[in-house]
Amino acid sequence: MSKSKITREEALAFHLEPSPGKLDISASVPMSTQRDLSLAYSPGVAVPCEEIYANPETAYDYTSKGNMVAVISNGTAVLGLGNLGALASKPVMEGKAVLFKRFADVNSVDIELDTEDPDEIIKAVQLMGPTFGGINLEDIKAPECFIIEQTLKETMDIPVFHDDQHGTAVICAAGLINALYLSGKKIQDCRIVLNGAGAAGIACLELLKTMGAQHDNCIMCDTKGVIYQGRTEGMNQWKSAHAANTDLRTLEEAMAGADVFLGVSAKGAVTPAMVASMADNPVIFAMANPDPEITPEQAHEVRLDAIVATGRSDYPNQVNNVLGFPYLFRGALDVHARAINDEMKIACARALAELAREDVPDEVAVAYGRKLSFGRDYIIPTPFDPRLIYVIPPAVAKAAMDTGVARRPIVDMEAYEQRLKGRMDPTAPIIEGLYARSRKAQAQMIFAEGDDPRVLRAAVAYQRGGHGKAIVVGREDDVKLKLEAAGLGDAVRELRVMNAANTTHLDAYKSYLYKRLQRKGSDHADIHRLAARDRHVFSALMLAHGHGDALVTGATRKSAHVLDLIGHVFDVSAKDGAVGVTALLHRGRVVLIADTLVHEWPEAEDLAHIAIKGAKVARGLGLEPRVAFVSFSTFGYPVSERAEKMHQAPALLDEIGVDFEYEGEMTADVALNMDLMADYPFSRLTAPANILVVPARHSASISVKLMQQMAGATVIGPILTGVPKPIQICSSSSTVNDILNMAVLAAARLG
Repeated sequence: MSKSKITREEALAFHLEPSPGKLDISASVPMSTQRDLSLAYSPGVAVPCEEIYANPETAYDYTSKGNMVAVISNGTAVLGLGNLGALASKPVMEGKAVLFKRFADVNSVDIELDTEDPDEIIKAVQLMGPTFGGINLEDIKAPECFIIEQTLKETMDIPVFHDDQHGTAVICAAGLINALYLSGKKIQDCRIVLNGAGAAGIACLELLKTMGAQHDNCIMCDTKGVIYQGRTEGMNQWKSAHAANTDLRTLEEAMAGADVFLGVSAKGAVTPAMVASMADNPVIFAMANPDPEITPEQAHEVRLDAIVATGRSDYPNQVNNVLGFPYLFRGALDVHARAINDEMKIACARALAELAREDVPDEVAVAYGRKLSFGRDYIIPTPFDPRLIYVIPPAVAKAAMDTGVARRPIVDMEAYEQRLKGRMDPTAPIIEGLYARSRKAQAQMIFAEGDDPRVLRAAVAYQRGGHGKAIVVGREDDVKLKLEAAGLGDAVRELRVMNAANTTHLDAYKSYLYKRLQRKGSDHADIHRLAARDRHVFSALMLAHGHGDALVTGATRKSAHVLDLIGHVFDVSAKDGAVGVTALLHRGRVVLIADTLVHEWPEAEDLAHIAIKGAKVARGLGLEPRVAFVSFSTFGYPVSERAEKMHQAPALLDEIGVDFEYEGEMTADVALNMDLMADYPFSRLTAPANILVVPARHSASISVKLMQQMAGATVIGPILTGVPKPIQICSSSSTVNDILNMAVLAAARLG
């Protein structure tokens, strides 16, 4: 897998645009009328206040408490950056809140406390207890984090969880369960060496001992060596609890004959010689970030039988906390748990381990660009496995119920799993899958509009993101100035800048173009102007001659005009079979609208063809196609000759015999709402449509722009399909991210 490079400029721009930060707040109830306001606030709000006063448990029914977690830090141990303080920790805490929402649909608020006094933090969190259903402590240094968490767990009636400790421990335990299973070893028989006696390391050993590891078989090391019984230097009560009865004094000595190494320390802490001295089939979890204690390559050079995990996404077996904390809290919140106890953490670890042994869904393989199957390079599920949301929380909830910390047990577990499936956001795996396919393709991407700063930033992001080589069409001096203005001056050396003045292929390009256009009213002068002076035509000629693998353009001109220019080089008209499909992503739903680019006023035959092409794009996105031919009438009423072609198109698909669901004509609300569709029991759609074939390009444009502006939908496309080469055309309002997405679509050959 190609390693991506994130620059400071990209990171800052991501947090600055389109608005500062990563979080927003929106109302979950209507707030349009005076009646709405009267119910939301005075006088209507008094009623739930009285209910909660009489029965505090109903706060989970009438407020957001039951799906709200506080992410709390004082910034004393921010990532690997150290004590940055409360304010500088805010981007990390906002990021944590975003992960809660993205992976488990848990609402979250970040709270940064400007104090290093544990008692002040404890008091502040205790006072906020009524607001939240759970507390996630983050990036608080040891040993204060132990004191804070323990006191809060003892005094609060909601889950308190320090993810730096227990999140790492849970995922480590899940991976170890499977690593030992593959090695044929039992945890109670293993000698485990841990390097790094901080919060995460101590939590890892505590959880493994709860799962059966023997105390004196667990050797904890810090910068001063082995933590043994009787040691006094650099000790505290938490280290002392794990002091082993041993004569071993150094990490090197401890590693000899060890079955398992767990590292939460520093780069290079483990040498190949240490790995070579371990027992047969050693398990090495080198979890230091960003660089592990030893890389998998280094470990496998001396021990081919080693099972290796790291904290990095560019190696197999990533120990990633996002596999744990969102789902632990999801399960805990859903039973109104008083705490997250060891049994719930172990249940999470075991559920993760069992999930990794199951057959991996195709969409996960697509997202990662390779087939995954249980084995030495796949002992932990991937973060984008769609099953996590409905597999892990039920296991956690059941453990909470079995241990008596659940205030509202789940009666119907199958119904609960179905509700969890409804919380899944299908859009993120789609985007991640496209990016993985793009990185695997390593396409040379032609960016036609090198005079636009947005295009240049997208080109840099494409190349530094590990997708392949970016070729920019423009003037070198102009590209250099614009990149420097964008804070990306160092990227000038990375990009390949092409234009008619510096290519050796211009004569070949003009000859090719003349053969295509000589009988369409173009003479040699016209051909020269097109090939040498129009960047869209020049870029298309580069693509036609194999001097690039794919093309993205359109950010500076109207889409229809750009398509006409590309049509000088390629057959991309409606009669050639080209179709434009736009993907709308909104509130966890994906709907494709076609045709949004090519056909001005399609007839019934065209509509049938558009449906087939739309189904192809849907499958490329990992969706099972369900097509609705939409109109202002539903199944013949009201009667209109303008709706007739929408009625005829499904009949044409009947004759062709396609392998996807389709129905029509129908209004858009019937197509998207199964309750309304229930009035038409003869409908062939088994679920809401995800492809809407519209009567004309103007209706497609209106629909897309209305959803984008009024509803805030994410728009990808129009995705150009049915053309000879991978070509994608942006809209002139595209952001840097939009242009990058279109380049990724072209590289993934979705069209």
